[in-house]
Amino acid sequence: MSNAAEGLSPFPFPSVDDDRFRAGQMDTVLHALERAVASVGDKIFLDIAGDQVTYREIDRRATRMAHAFSNLGVAKGDTVVTILDTSADVIAIWFAINKLGAIWVPINTAYRHEFLRHQVSDADAAIVICDLAYLNRVIEIADQLPAAKLVLCRDNGPFPDCATPIQRFDDYRGTDETPIPITVAPRDLACLIYTSGTTGTSKACMISHNYMCMQGRQQRRAVPEADDEWSWTCLPLFHSSAVNVVLGALVAGHRVAVWPRFSVTSFWSDIETSGAANATLMASIFSLVANAPDNEAMKRCYGQLKMITGQPVTPPIRKIWEERFGVQSVSSWAYGQTEGARLTMTLPDEVPPETCVGRAADEFEMLIFDKNDQPLPDGEVGEIVFRPRFPHVMFEGYWRRPEDTAKVWRNLWMHTGDLGRIENGYLFFTDRQKDYLRCRGENISSFELEKTFSAHPAIAEVAIHAIGAQDAEDEIKATIVLREGAKLAEDELCYWAIDALPHFAVPRFYEFRAELWKNPTGRVLKYKLREEGVTGTTWDRDAAGIIVRRRR
Repeated sequence: MSNAAEGLSPFPFPSVDDDRFRAGQMDTVLHALERAVASVGDKIFLDIAGDQVTYREIDRRATRMAHAFSNLGVAKGDTVVTILDTSADVIAIWFAINKLGAIWVPINTAYRHEFLRHQVSDADAAIVICDLAYLNRVIEIADQLPAAKLVLCRDNGPFPDCATPIQRFDDYRGTDETPIPITVAPRDLACLIYTSGTTGTSKACMISHNYMCMQGRQQRRAVPEADDEWSWTCLPLFHSSAVNVVLGALVAGHRVAVWPRFSVTSFWSDIETSGAANATLMASIFSLVANAPDNEAMKRCYGQLKMITGQPVTPPIRKIWEERFGVQSVSSWAYGQTEGARLTMTLPDEVPPETCVGRAADEFEMLIFDKNDQPLPDGEVGEIVFRPRFPHVMFEGYWRRPEDTAKVWRNLWMHTGDLGRIENGYLFFTDRQKDYLRCRGENISSFELEKTFSAHPAIAEVAIHAIGAQDAEDEIKATIVLREGAKLAEDELCYWAIDALPHFAVPRFYEFRAELWKNPTGRVLKYKLREEGVTGTTWDRDAAGIIVRRRR
């Protein structure tokens, strides 16, 4: 083993000791891997839908790849882009890149055209590694990637013509297993993760080694596991939530089960096969599984999952998971962003208020500011701000965008652009600052309005937003996608809203559409809807002569 850098956590494996995961530790991904190999090297680290790989084997594969990548010119500080579906290769490639002191840049596999071009070009990577399914997308933009020198494809070829040479990835798995000394420090960059771009062009957050390991330490505090327990996720490995589950296993020397995809029909058989005690899920997965028919695997798995985590989970869905599936804890009380992951959390034995998003994690201070960056008292809504209590536990800024970094990091606080309030130490999320509305002298949460409209049986999706650039006072528009086969008239929905909402929150404008503007990850691009404003198919409540009166 190499000598650990000063300040790195020295804890051994495999004994369980919560002090290993305290907030102030300093670490690197490579030192965590090194400790695991030395202590539990022959223990299974990854279970990728039955493809099981030990710590020692993943380290061996990563070392071989690192030597091969080094021969291609990859060096400390360089970026390497990956566009890959879930496999053990994703983890080995990530570790190989980091072994050279280089920076891993995982790209969402849903991206194509301008979304893909922007991120690959912005990362300035000379090498792009992709699966065959995404090769044509890379070829389409290759002539717009001046830094790209080589594309490695996980397929045998032959490959189409391309402005950038394409070669087989298998030719660069390498054979040299000579150990590579660890030269990175906790502050050095391990990866770039791009923001979702819901308010404009996506930006790459610079993620240090210690930030990544901190997420693993938080995962262990939030989802504690005995040495014979492990977690399962079906989220993709370009997503920080899935990476966090892997990091949680890495820092503890545990196993982790990562399935390449979610299937509602095979969910319980997948859980049964994995043997996992905990699961990290997201969004519609919670309700899809909760509302699916019974099957024999589901019955056999009753009580197998002790804990599930992820967002969002409504109280009725939480109750189903607890009563129908025997899950002991369903935790969705967390808030964060790429710039600061898991800013809030709750411990497993905590019972927080239902509508909160947790309390500030040990790594961070959190306040609510007014428009002049002055702290607000408990219960008042303002911008959520935070700052670290320890070095390198949040992003190091936006990649090559110092001006954008300065905009959000000011007066010694990171400004999230989100609104919320703090009561008794718990954070309550209100809305995105750019989505918050003010109409008829009242502040209005688009988040709360969307929750109300989503309860309408004919509505599949809804976005509540301002018209044009938001001002001190603005009219409200509801842009709506109806459920398949549903019929609903604009005036009928308006009258429904009058009954369901405060008078000042009833939207003036309504528009039914086949789909909403979204980025490839499925997040609604409200800034596009605001820019479009009142279109030719927008219905106007005032023009229809409908009067909204204050209720008495």
